Amino acid sequence: MSTPPVIILVGPTLGENIGAAARAMMNFGLSEMRLVSPKGNWPNQKAINTASGAERILEQAKIFDTTEEAVADLQRLYATTARVRDMEKPVLGPHGLAATVRENSVAGEKSGILFGRESKGLDNEDVAMSDAIVMVPVHPDHTSINLGQAVLLIGYEWFQAGDPETITEVTRKSGQPASRHELISFFEHLESELDECGFLYPPEKRPRMVRNIRNMFTRTGLSDQEVKTLRGIVAGLSERRDRNRT
Repeated sequence: MSTPPVIILVGPTLGENIGAAARAMMNFGLSEMRLVSPKGNWPNQKAINTASGAERILEQAKIFDTTEEAVADLQRLYATTARVRDMEKPVLGPHGLAATVRENSVAGEKSGILFGRESKGLDNEDVAMSDAIVMVPVHPDHTSINLGQAVLLIGYEWFQAGDPETITEVTRKSGQPASRHELISFFEHLESELDECGFLYPPEKRPRMVRNIRNMFTRTGLSDQEVKTLRGIVAGLSERRDRNRT
């Protein structure tokens, strides 16, 4: 399992932004926050209020006086910036950064990502310590990104690079994908009832109609629980029909 990168906020001035960054970190499995000379007292109540469930990250955040102290134990360091710097550095996008950080982890190297002050970003001295610059592709008319949003973007790409569960897998709480046996049993049940009510008529068109119906259901990726529900619906309708006949 990849070791998450350290998130280092240099000179943050607004507690709300620190809290939003912590919340974004928690969303995407990032756990270690370091703060370099944050403005105001710490802990910051506004940061706690904005964290919305990510208070643990704030409670465990380490405070440093200088960037050098904050990154001393890291083998790899990356600096986020919206400005082109007058220095020769590799430039990564969030996607490339995520892949690189995971490769670093496999090699046993601990990585950190620097985020600068809300007003002016990182100093050149901070960037100079970094292995590469990280720039988020944005519209050239407005390149500034809120601190919490920047952490969110980086965290999202790092999380995605680890091949997390797909949305379908995350939301499918009620069962596993239906087996072919379960699907075929459902199809036969449904087709039997459709024969009974005269839907699959005339006989020469029945094979094509059956194929179309089966294709329609197989495209949806039904779960075993969903197949059970559909069979219950078919059974309920047939029972109602039988009662009306008597």
